[in-house]
Amino acid sequence: MTEPTVSIIIPVYNEEDGLAALFDRLYPALDQLGKTYEVLFINDGSRDRSPALLAEQFHKRPDVTRVILFNGNFGQHRAILAGFEHARGEQIVTLDADLQNPPEDIKTLLDEMDKGHDYVGSIRRQRNDSVWRHVASRAMNRLREKLTRIKMTDQGCMLRAYSRRIIDTINLCNEMHTFIPALAYSFAQNPTEVVVGHEERFAGESKYSIYSLIRLNFDLMTGFSIVPLQMFSMLGMVISTLSGFLVLYLVGRRFIVGPEEGGLFTLFAIAFLLIGIALFGIGLLGEYIGRIYHEVRQRPRYLIAGILEKRAVE
Repeated sequence: MTEPTVSIIIPVYNEEDGLAALFDRLYPALDQLGKTYEVLFINDGSRDRSPALLAEQFHKRPDVTRVILFNGNFGQHRAILAGFEHARGEQIVTLDADLQNPPEDIKTLLDEMDKGHDYVGSIRRQRNDSVWRHVASRAMNRLREKLTRIKMTDQGCMLRAYSRRIIDTINLCNEMHTFIPALAYSFAQNPTEVVVGHEERFAGESKYSIYSLIRLNFDLMTGFSIVPLQMFSMLGMVISTLSGFLVLYLVGRRFIVGPEEGGLFTLFAIAFLLIGIALFGIGLLGEYIGRIYHEVRQRPRYLIAGILEKRAVE
């Protein structure tokens, strides 16, 4: 295999129903680019026939196809990181295997890179997701921008292009939990965004659950900013001050009015509110400590069972 100009990285997890359609659209679109390319599939521990289908495609197009086989399920982001470490192109594009992002739009991103941009994000022209995913994604976008100062119009779109310099910089980072588009944006010198299409999922079900979106939100907050801790510290100072005034007021009232029973439940409500806030703060602090715990163990982010690729003949 010659050194490609473009590397396409595609994580795959239980996508057997849609892989054939992906192959039928992806390779013709790449053949028309006029650039040398490679397609790097990362099988993230699929339990269906996805590994076998990827192996078949490798044997059909061994000149431009490589397959990395994980020995377990490590998650989409770690699959992408594995792709980054093995990609050989100067321009690297990430793409979902579910065909929600049309492979034909890869050219749009590469055209922008040819203009001098080192990072090209994407904005879905028409979201074909469920209402709750649309609302949750928009809320996360706003929260992320306020906390991290990272401006991405549509952080949930997988179709993105990165320069070799940015990929090499990301490969130097050994974080266990991160959000790759935001990390890449922080390293970019001349980023831009383009509008791309968005289609309904060709087959199968989405791998993202509500829990996954919440986890992603926490990774964004704790991985790129300490603002949540600072905000909670300020909140603690305000509540402590107000609580001190309340205690002084109640003590003074007891001396003036005498013992009372009517305000007992109000005090309970205040106490429960303060306890709830304290528990939230402990959880937030635990999130940061948990990230430190994962980092200091220095365990591998993923394990590779095998790689299918065509070796160069010396």
